[in-house]
Amino acid sequence: MAGIFDVETARRSFPALQQKQIYMDNAGGSQVLATVADSIRSYLLNSNVQLGATYPVSRESTSGYTKGQKAAASFINAQPEEISIGVSTTQLLHNLSTALQFQTGDELVLSKLNHEANTAPWVRVADRLGLTVKWWASNDPKNPTCDVNDLKTLLSEKTRLVACPHVSNITGTISPIREIADAVHVHPRALLCVDGVALAPHRQVDVQALGVDFYAFSWYKIYGPHLAQLYACNKIQPQITTLGHFFKPTTTLDDKLNLASANYELTQSIPHVVAYFGSDPSKTWAAMSLHEEKLQRILLDYLKSEERITVIGESRADQALRVPVISFVVRGVGSQSVVEQVEGVSKYGFRSGHMYSHRLLKEVCGLEDVDDGVVRVSLLHYNTEAEVEGLVSILREVLA
Repeated sequence: MAGIFDVETARRSFPALQQKQIYMDNAGGSQVLATVADSIRSYLLNSNVQLGATYPVSRESTSGYTKGQKAAASFINAQPEEISIGVSTTQLLHNLSTALQFQTGDELVLSKLNHEANTAPWVRVADRLGLTVKWWASNDPKNPTCDVNDLKTLLSEKTRLVACPHVSNITGTISPIREIADAVHVHPRALLCVDGVALAPHRQVDVQALGVDFYAFSWYKIYGPHLAQLYACNKIQPQITTLGHFFKPTTTLDDKLNLASANYELTQSIPHVVAYFGSDPSKTWAAMSLHEEKLQRILLDYLKSEERITVIGESRADQALRVPVISFVVRGVGSQSVVEQVEGVSKYGFRSGHMYSHRLLKEVCGLEDVDDGVVRVSLLHYNTEAEVEGLVSILREVLA
């Protein structure tokens, strides 16, 4: 994919986009690159054997798996020994919470903007070990954020871990992770765990520049296979005990947290995702985010013009402030009703609900029916301006 963005060229890389369905539920999972699908098929038909043996096909299979791990690490500017690839972000964070060392009196600071994947593991371990949980909330129900000044009031020498999202999967608002990391690391034992699932499809991730201790995201939301990835920086890995068999090595994060190897055919396909961003990934990401800014501006301008509609999150389309994960509620109309009315007259696909950010919608935003939740439209670089303009026209029609 060239650095100068061309949406039609991009769309040709995704076979599913040739169908009549218009995909605007991308925060739940992106469409898959043809190269990724072809790679998985080829692996299963030609080299689907156990890793680690000396016969030729096993050597080939092992090499492909190793290349997948290296590509996955390079994607976020990490080393291969600093990542673990697994079935889901939720599972990886549960594994981490079990393996991370805690002491009596430790405090955990959890953002209420979290997807439950980055909350439930820490609540569970706090209950089990008698640790203290402090909730990092927000005072703005319409545009809740991870405010650094609010965080500083919660931190102390007892802080062991802070967990927050890079982007809320409801609001689309980008959190100032580097500032948060700097505030957390004033306290010697404090670690920062960031859920990057909603950010990673839209921006280039550099864990070194962010200064995080842990960072998790999902490959199946970045045009790849149904896998997830967890990063833990080398310097804090001695604080993680192993979950593996007693005779297994404990050299890498994957040795410690993965109870078995990640899926072979899926892991070896990851280099095809990385290759999609070309020889100059920074330029490609910049072009994609500029295109996505145009997409979200079309929808946000319409939503703000409707007196009955409330946007939950940053209402400005500025790419420095948000990504095109856009949630809203319509006064007097249920969120699922809006979805069904649009589905009844079009091929648009998006959703309603709490998106596993139940605490955010109930305790911060104050929604009465959290299960019905919000309407969420989530766009990616392969969506077109014409598609978004079409959605606006249909929303005008059904809400009238």
